[in-house]
Amino acid sequence: MPSGKVVVENLYKIFDPDPCDALAMLKQGVKKEAVLSQTGKVVGVNDVSFSVNEGEIFVLMGLSGSGKSTLIRLINRLVDPSDGKIFVDGQDVAKLSAKQLVQLRRSDMSMVFQSFALMPHRTVLDNTAFGLEIAGVARKEREQRAARVLEQVGLSTYAKKYPHQLSGGMQQRVGLARALAVNPSLMLMDEAFSALDPLKRKEMQDVLLNLQSEQRRTIFFVSHDLEEALRIGNRIAIMEGGRLVQVGTPQEIIENPADEYVRAFFKSVDTSRYLVASDLLDTAGIPILVKGQTVGTQPAWHPWLAFVNPERKWLGLISTDALSACGNLVQSVQAQHTAVSERTTLQDILPQLLGKAAPLPVLDGNGSYLGVITAASALRKISQGANHA
Repeated sequence: MPSGKVVVENLYKIFDPDPCDALAMLKQGVKKEAVLSQTGKVVGVNDVSFSVNEGEIFVLMGLSGSGKSTLIRLINRLVDPSDGKIFVDGQDVAKLSAKQLVQLRRSDMSMVFQSFALMPHRTVLDNTAFGLEIAGVARKEREQRAARVLEQVGLSTYAKKYPHQLSGGMQQRVGLARALAVNPSLMLMDEAFSALDPLKRKEMQDVLLNLQSEQRRTIFFVSHDLEEALRIGNRIAIMEGGRLVQVGTPQEIIENPADEYVRAFFKSVDTSRYLVASDLLDTAGIPILVKGQTVGTQPAWHPWLAFVNPERKWLGLISTDALSACGNLVQSVQAQHTAVSERTTLQDILPQLLGKAAPLPVLDGNGSYLGVITAASALRKISQGANHA
């Protein structure tokens, strides 16, 4: 069984009732432009393969006409593939019956579009609960679930309002809440924030990132905005002319662009602004002290120790000077030095580093210790990015 929340294998889409000749040409290496000129058939997606990991935000990028919106519609079968396989949780979506597709969309897959698509005659609460209503959930339960989700997106006080009474940003929050209400493990978001002004777009990105830090859903996010992709994406995939050009973390793509097309995406962007804690890590920056381990076995020369339990869950930063003075582990934990998430941005990290001797511990989404950031390790990474540019 393919590994990954979503796995796409050798996927093709030709917009024609009889795609066979065009499909054969593509498989022989003929370009989509030649296929169009010789057959009159439009190629939407051309031999695309990738996987999306459980719990990540996977951002799909490309210029207009690159095939990104077609690809997201293939994943939830709003468009049928011409060839290839699409697995969601191990089941081939391309082979599901209409009834099975409806069940998948109602219970475990939600989609958020650029257009808010709210029903004007329904309240915010009823719009949010609509998917649950379609799924047959009783009124009391669906309203309770919708109210909880509205609270998560900051709209609980607007539950009885109507869409026309809300700003564009608030309407998009309702669209997001409606998608979340069915509690999907997979969310497909097609240019979901692109209709918003820059401030509202950043606000919605913050909402999404905050929700993701708590709930760890799998999110497949289509965007044409590089800054948005760098800010929210765990990994980015870039399409050109129906083909997948490169997949990687933002830092991997910045440092090793696959070709000039990918490199051109980054020319006008200060990519150092999108470095996050995981990019700046020094995994061996300070010794680790495991709870229950003999303190005397730890290196005495380092002024700081990372204090963790046997499962590597973070317990605190220990000053070896304080430990030597009092001999008590708990009293030696420096409460004022808190840890940051691996997704914390450089913008938020720098103020915590400046003028402080202590390193900044970094944790993953489960609270496990990953390493530390120091002023030296941060500057080293920023300098590498500047030299690369």
